[in-house]
Amino acid sequence: MSIRRAQPLLLPAPARHTATVIWVHGLGDTGHGWAPVVENWRRRQRLDEVKFVLPHAPSIPITCNMGSVMPGWYDIAAIDGTAESLSRSEDEAGILRSQEYFHGLIQNEVDAGIPGDRIVLGGFSQGGAISIFSGLTAKVKLAGIVGLSSYLLLSTKFDKLVPKPEFNKETPILMAHGDCDVVVKWELGDKSYRQLKDMGYNVKMTTYKGMGHNACLEELDEVEAFLRERLPALDKDGEKPES
Repeated sequence: MSIRRAQPLLLPAPARHTATVIWVHGLGDTGHGWAPVVENWRRRQRLDEVKFVLPHAPSIPITCNMGSVMPGWYDIAAIDGTAESLSRSEDEAGILRSQEYFHGLIQNEVDAGIPGDRIVLGGFSQGGAISIFSGLTAKVKLAGIVGLSSYLLLSTKFDKLVPKPEFNKETPILMAHGDCDVVVKWELGDKSYRQLKDMGYNVKMTTYKGMGHNACLEELDEVEAFLRERLPALDKDGEKPES
């Protein structure tokens, strides 16, 4: 299947480039949809050494939306908020195509001189789900992984899809979810969190009371703090500051 992909939106580091965040939008959106959030993080001058890569999903038919063509990282057969509908008939081929694409984006940064442990992969909803999946199956160790309002893809066979040895077994994973989400229900996010925890991953999940399928200011502040922790500015010799 031939997929046409637009070049990602790039927001260069204001200072020297020592780290990269690849931030992934959700179904029906584009990289431009998250640009204002990223710009707000950048305005605070706390992530001056970080380049942001905001990719755009290709336009594909989405079954649960009556086959309408829209930006998507993989097809979704049905979506009623339940774990069963999202996991039933998962688009494994589409998921693996997107996984390959994100592994390529990570490799592009490594080839440009940014080590894996200075790269964070994260996103919202479908973007968060593919970030968790692609991050944990990456063949370089990452600095961190973020999944907002998301879940674990191909969860019944996930343990068979990770590389051996695993490079990101101990990589910090930040998950966050609203308890009033009717699109990707909190119960599915919590189930994914518990599965990852039980498999030994370094995962944390924050629940935001009263939040639906969106992001709140407190959640975005939490993500910013995570990025600052995982991608601190380096000293003049290129070393991380002592904690």
